[in-house]
Amino acid sequence: MQSQSTLSILALLLLLLVACKTETIPPAHIPAKPSTSSSTSKLAPSAPIVPQVSPISPSTSQLKATDWSQLKEWEQDMFLPAWTAFLQSCNVLNKQLLWRETCKKASMIKQSTDNTIKHFFKLHFTPHQVMNLDGSAEGLITGYYEPLLKGSRTPSQQYRYPLYAQPDELLIIELADVYPELKNLQLRGRLEGRKVVPYYTRAEIENESASLKGHELLWVNDQVELFFLQIQGSGRIILENGEILRVGYADQNGHPYQSIGKLLVQRGELPLENASMQGIKQWGQQNPDKLTQLLHQNSRYIFFRELPNNLSGPIGALGIPLTAGRSLAVDPRAIPQGAPVFLSTTWPNSNKPLNRLMVAQDAGSAIKGGVRADFFWGFGPEAASQAGKMKQKGKMWVLLPKNYSSQLQAQK
Repeated sequence: MQSQSTLSILALLLLLLVACKTETIPPAHIPAKPSTSSSTSKLAPSAPIVPQVSPISPSTSQLKATDWSQLKEWEQDMFLPAWTAFLQSCNVLNKQLLWRETCKKASMIKQSTDNTIKHFFKLHFTPHQVMNLDGSAEGLITGYYEPLLKGSRTPSQQYRYPLYAQPDELLIIELADVYPELKNLQLRGRLEGRKVVPYYTRAEIENESASLKGHELLWVNDQVELFFLQIQGSGRIILENGEILRVGYADQNGHPYQSIGKLLVQRGELPLENASMQGIKQWGQQNPDKLTQLLHQNSRYIFFRELPNNLSGPIGALGIPLTAGRSLAVDPRAIPQGAPVFLSTTWPNSNKPLNRLMVAQDAGSAIKGGVRADFFWGFGPEAASQAGKMKQKGKMWVLLPKNYSSQLQAQK
């Protein structure tokens, strides 16, 4: 039994967590920690992409072993895109005992055809249906993408909304080593005298209460586009000379995420069917005097870093580039990062089935629970359209190596 003093300390910590807690799961999509002493502190093109957080070993309590017949249209899928994404995952997974042997076998496949890939998965994996804590098997599937914004390296009347790098004063306090009960939780805050207090909110940052001068990476021309860049977690910026830069998630301020679409629906200012990214942008154009106040209701704020331009896609929580149409953001407490996941849902705003093999390669602060996922659509106007509309019901099956559960238990 815990001592009374330990319980008291935990109670105090949990009170602080209410204001500034965050899971170690990044809010999509790169958990890398850059140096941010000035606006010129950027990632060199040759620098490696390394995940900041250790992989979370999920409990298998929300995974129910089943047979392949439960996976609708499994036989009809085109496996090569997902296979390529899975081999990318193995660049990280092969360092984990639970995946090492399976990834080694995967690397030995010489002829990657739909039939050989399908045979490999059936031979070496067991499908597990993902369940929610209440025992249900259906959940919400949303979408995200890599946006393109117009920007500049210098501020002006046109380009007046800054992207900030991670501030020096942002504290990240790990608790698990001292309090195992707080595993997968961190504190984010700042020092005020000798006290650790919550870091500044979005409103305080944008009202310049925070001293972030010198931490500007870039400036962009659109307040709403910048807000949605933070929701997506990564994107591209086209400069006035035509140069295109890539930016990705560096860290965040520790405040909880609040859906502004949900707020607009609750206030009766937007019908539920229009509570998409496109609908919110249209509302902002029609209500410019209310826009800033609405955006400030989401206190969470994302800090960025510049990434190499030669990446094949934005970097996910696993630390590797995402694959359009095949990468999935999940809750790593329920589904292992890097694992193949068969998704059964429908295309955005339709009843048309969308059943395909994906790979869990990302995470997000709003992606919580068993059957909850964010579908990465890629880059460009079509990806933006699909991601903005996607709010579908779906089911998921995670494919695990046949000895995964027994090895997981042996490690505990």
